[in-house]
Amino acid sequence: MLRIWAYFRRLRESGSQVGRPRSENPGAYAILRPLPRAKPEPRGGLLRPLLIALAIAFPLITHAAIVSRSGPLTLASLTVLAALVLVPRLVRWQPLAWCAVPFVVAGLILLWRVHAAWLPLYATPVLISFGVAWLFGHTLAAGSVPLVERLARVMHGTEISPEVRRYARKVTVGWTVLMTVMGLWNLALALIAQPDGVLAMLGIQPPVTVAVETWSLFANLLNYVIVAVFFVAEYVYRTHRFRDQHTRYRNMFDFMRRAAAVGPRVFRARND
Repeated sequence: MLRIWAYFRRLRESGSQVGRPRSENPGAYAILRPLPRAKPEPRGGLLRPLLIALAIAFPLITHAAIVSRSGPLTLASLTVLAALVLVPRLVRWQPLAWCAVPFVVAGLILLWRVHAAWLPLYATPVLISFGVAWLFGHTLAAGSVPLVERLARVMHGTEISPEVRRYARKVTVGWTVLMTVMGLWNLALALIAQPDGVLAMLGIQPPVTVAVETWSLFANLLNYVIVAVFFVAEYVYRTHRFRDQHTRYRNMFDFMRRAAAVGPRVFRARND
């Protein structure tokens, strides 16, 4: 009886290995495991479509305001920007957000009266670019897991192949460099724009100037085109280099949907 019991115990302990192909590199198997079906996201009502609409409308309204020199459009773009920041917190009934509303309104009125309403419009592309650069870049520090590797781990398992880890780190570096350069370029154009550039508002005449429409074209339109081109180019190259990994995605939009679904888990992940 003891021999029979020992036999079944060994069989049970080795059962987890049945059907698993042998591989000297466990990470190579882990990244090829089928991706579990994404769970449906809870309904967010009208908040998410509203935020998407505001995010799309903001650069378009801003560019129209700059080109037309329209005061009402400038005020509308500032209102949209304030709504993007406050609305997600207001709908959650956060006390600080509701207390901030009168101060935001007062700040917009003050900027309007001192003819500095464009300052938040200049600052937004710079802050967004540097913010995204920090989001990727701070995960490259020693002892941290690069952001793109975190995404791969969450989507495909905690163990990934060394080749994928090296590639994920390079992509993280690429996004960091791209967004840093874009932030510096946005800042430079905002400083030397004429008329009503940042230096001009301070009474400083820059040695080199560009039309404010040029700044707006880059900050409010070309920024997004460059990011989209980089994203699509990296995705196409990745699907070609790691063919087996991407057979589970129907297309790029399916990958984006799945990545967005696990986004909160990626940002919560640290070095695990």
